[in-house]
Amino acid sequence: MSGLHVSWDQYNTLVERLALNVFEAGFDFNQIICIARGGLRVGDVLSRIYEIPLAILSTHSYAAEGGTIRGELVIADHMTMTSPRLGDRILLVDDMVDSGHTLAAVHRTLPERWPHITACKTGVLWWKGCSVFKPDFYVDHLPDNPWIHQPFEVYDSLRPGQLRARIGG
Repeated sequence: MSGLHVSWDQYNTLVERLALNVFEAGFDFNQIICIARGGLRVGDVLSRIYEIPLAILSTHSYAAEGGTIRGELVIADHMTMTSPRLGDRILLVDDMVDSGHTLAAVHRTLPERWPHITACKTGVLWWKGCSVFKPDFYVDHLPDNPWIHQPFEVYDSLRPGQLRARIGG
């Protein structure tokens, strides 16, 4: 299988490096919004490191041919968060910016839906060269656009009935 294969250790190091990149840039934010599903792990770790509330925004592109064809982008009407009010200085995170359409649309939509937002910067682990959107913060730029095999992809095809054989119990 070609592409970029990422282990859990490599993945966690990338998330930590993203946290450090944001810190070293001096961006002062009071809310992290992660795009679910890819940004969930990134947002969770950054929220813990920075001790800043996490909000979760779900998006979905209806896709064909096993998820390889991008379709209409749907951005959820509501966010899940524990704070009573969304912050006004946002760090919007995802795992990668591939085509860039999702991150661009969410970045554009947030201040339209929540007009009190005064700043919104974006952060990802991987920025692919084919993207139409450049994130503010990223760890790796991938000009050759490889398929990224992330460590949690095993769960895309693992079903509950297979767990006993997998964990040996």
